[in-house]
Amino acid sequence: MTKFFTLETAGIGLAVASLAFASPSFAESLTVDKVLELNALQVGDDAIIAKIQSDGTVFDLSTDDIIELRKKGLSSGVVAAMLKTKGGPKVSLDSPDPMVPHAAGLYVLEGEGAAAKMNKMNFTVSSQAKTGGLLGYAFTGGIASMSVKVAIQNDTAPVKTNGTPRFYFFFENTTQEGAANTWASGANTFVTSPAEFTLVQLMKKKGRREARVGSMNIAGAKSGVMDKDRLAFRANEVRPGVYEVTPAQPLQPGEYGFIFSLGGAGTGGALTARIFDFSVG
Repeated sequence: MTKFFTLETAGIGLAVASLAFASPSFAESLTVDKVLELNALQVGDDAIIAKIQSDGTVFDLSTDDIIELRKKGLSSGVVAAMLKTKGGPKVSLDSPDPMVPHAAGLYVLEGEGAAAKMNKMNFTVSSQAKTGGLLGYAFTGGIASMSVKVAIQNDTAPVKTNGTPRFYFFFENTTQEGAANTWASGANTFVTSPAEFTLVQLMKKKGRREARVGSMNIAGAKSGVMDKDRLAFRANEVRPGVYEVTPAQPLQPGEYGFIFSLGGAGTGGALTARIFDFSVG
């Protein structure tokens, strides 16, 4: 449990007795009194700051507390180190518990039981587009459809999973370092829900994979992933800004990806897409 100490609850008073050093298994938690005692013993700011950083105690200091500590002889460096303990929770990259803060991004849950962990997925951005069915489109005067595809490099995704994967989207803080790069969808805009993604099966080609993001025939043009290419998934918000996502049906072996269009480019943004790709073995 996180420990909080205020000057009021600690009952500040300079200790006059020598500091008793307990064995590590019975070491006492660091308190405001102990910090003052260490300072009175002149162990040095570097040692006190190192102890503050390694102990794990969170010091909840008001402005009056800070003034009182300075009056009692603590340096500004030590006070600053105490204030930094309340800088916010540390984030994880592999905890299997979605209630634990994670770095912003998309994760797939791997393993079971004690061996379970989350694997953070990296995205690929593709702005390379190609057409398919051009000859049929030309020979039929536009009656047959011509498809527009984006290409994703490499034959297969680096992330491997099974046919019933469980994913977690962490959108909880778009101001978090790295979040803007992961979830930006345009100028000063961010994706904030799995509903803005499409799950698709990627078509495997030599040296690349492809996703259809548009079609054109004599009746007109469409942009975005075609309805018949979309795979249904379920999204459940487990806590604010964090979603658990599972495919509605087991996935067959192949290449897949969660895709969303980036605004302001291509055919309504469809030709510039961000893909979190994965492979089902």
